[in-house]
Amino acid sequence: MRTIKRALISVSDKTDVVEFAKQLSERGVEILSTGGTARMLEENGVKVIPISDYTGFPEMMDGRIKTLHPKVHGAILGRRDNPEHMQAMKDHGIEPIDLVVINLYPFEATIARDDCTLADAIENIDIGGPTMVRSSAKNYKDVAIVVNPDDYKVVIAEMDANNGEVTEATRQRLSRDAFALTARYDAAINRYLSLQIEGPDSFPPTYQQTFLKVQDLRYGENPHQAAALYREYQTLETDVVQARQLQGKELSFNNFIDMNAAWECAIEFEDTAAVVIKHTNPCGVAIGSNQLDVFIKARETDPVSAFGGVLGFNQVVTAQTAEEILKNFVEVVIAPGYEPEALSLFAAKKNVRVMEMPTAKTNPNKQRVDLKRIGGGLLVQNADDITLNRTTLKSVTKLQPDEATLRTLEFAWIVAKHVKSNAIIYARDTETVGIGAGQMSRVDSARIAIDKANKPVDGCVMASDAFFPFRDSIDAAAKSGIRAIIQPGGSIRDKEVIEAADEHGISMVFTGIRHFRH
Repeated sequence: MRTIKRALISVSDKTDVVEFAKQLSERGVEILSTGGTARMLEENGVKVIPISDYTGFPEMMDGRIKTLHPKVHGAILGRRDNPEHMQAMKDHGIEPIDLVVINLYPFEATIARDDCTLADAIENIDIGGPTMVRSSAKNYKDVAIVVNPDDYKVVIAEMDANNGEVTEATRQRLSRDAFALTARYDAAINRYLSLQIEGPDSFPPTYQQTFLKVQDLRYGENPHQAAALYREYQTLETDVVQARQLQGKELSFNNFIDMNAAWECAIEFEDTAAVVIKHTNPCGVAIGSNQLDVFIKARETDPVSAFGGVLGFNQVVTAQTAEEILKNFVEVVIAPGYEPEALSLFAAKKNVRVMEMPTAKTNPNKQRVDLKRIGGGLLVQNADDITLNRTTLKSVTKLQPDEATLRTLEFAWIVAKHVKSNAIIYARDTETVGIGAGQMSRVDSARIAIDKANKPVDGCVMASDAFFPFRDSIDAAAKSGIRAIIQPGGSIRDKEVIEAADEHGISMVFTGIRHFRH
C-alpha cells in the first residue's frame, strides 16, 4: 500500500470535488491543480499549487498544453519499488504524485447538442486528461486514479482506515474503471468521426460501443448460464433499460427480453394499447379508448398463452385494469405509470414485477442499431423503426378496402412487425384474433393462427410480414373467411397472388416494406 501525500486534481465534472479536496487537505495531502479546477478550489478556501508552478512551465494554447510534461508524467509513472526510477525522479526534481483525480472534457455531451459543429466536437476532445488517466492506471500499484465522483468517499474511507493509504485491491479496481472510461471516450470519438465521414446510414470500419453494467442476473436463458444486464452509456427515456421496478421478484434474463418486446410494441400506437407477450412474441394486442376493454380483448386473443405472460401498456394503468390483470397469473407489467389504487392492488401479489417507464413518447431523432452476435462476429443493422405511411400503400386488387378496413389492416401490420417470422396476423377492428409466429413456412403460420384463434376469423383481415411466394396462403385465407390482406408484395408470383385474391373477392394492399424478425 502507498500513503497519499500528493494529489493532482483536474476535473470537468466538478460534482463534490470541493468537499473531496477539503477532506484531502485536512489529511495533510498537498494538492496540485489546473485551470478552472484550481480557481474553484482556491475560491472555496482549498490551498492548491497551480500545475504551472509545479512544472515551471506555463499553461498555453488555450489550455491544450498544461499537464503534458515530464514532471507530471514522471511523478505518476515512476515506480516506487524501482531504484533507477526513484533516482531519475530525484535527479530531475520530480516529486511523486500518489492520487490523480481526473474526468474528461464533455465530448459526449457536446456532440449531443443540436447546434454542435465539427469544430466544437474537435475542441472538446481531451488529450492531457486521457494521457494522465492511462498513466495513472498503468501504475496503479503506486498511484490511485479516480475518474468517478462516486469514488471520492471510497478513497477517504480507505485513507482513514489505513493511515492515509488506499489498498492495492481498490487501486486495481480504480485502474480498471479508468481504462473503461478512456475506452468509452475513444469509442465515442470514433463513432462521431465515422458519422462525419461515412454518414448516418453507413457503418464504420471498426464498430465500437460501450455498455455499463447495471446488475448481475440470477441466470441467463437457462439456469446453467450466467448473465448480467448492461446499458448503453447514453439512453433515452423510452429505452426499456430505463424501467424502474416498483415491486416484485428480481427480473430474469428472459423477463427483460419479453419486457422489451411488450414495451416496444405498445409504444407503436397512439391509441390506448395493451400487449401480451409470451416468449418474445405477442400473443394478443388491442387498441382503443378504454384500457380495461382493450386489455381484455388482447388477453382473449390467446388466453392459454397469456397465462404467465408479460404485459405492456402505453398509458397509465388504471385500478380497473389492475384488478382484471390480477385475475390471472402474470410475470411482468410494464407501463408509463400506475394509478395509486392500481399499485395497492398489485402490492397484494408481491411476486408480480411491476415496472414503470419514464415516458411512452418515442424520440424520432434517436439513431438505433440492432446487434446480433454470431460465432466470432457481430451483425449490426439499423433498427426496424420504419413506420407505415398511408400514402405509400398500394391497393392491387379489384376490390378496394374501405376506410375502416384500412385502419384494421394498418393495425395488423404494426403487430406483424413485432412477431417472429414467418408471421401471420388475423385481426378484427382493432384487436388481434389469431397470431401465427416463427414457423418455417408461411402456410404453417397461417394455419396456426387459425388454430389458436379464440374467436371466429370469418370477416377478419390478414397481415403477413413478408410476401406470399404462392397463392396457397390466399386460398387458405379465403376458406377461413378473410376479407382483406396486407403484405409487402415483391414476389415473382405477385400476379398469381393478386389473381387469387380477386377470385375470392378479397381486397389486398402492398406496403412495399418487409418486416422479417429473426
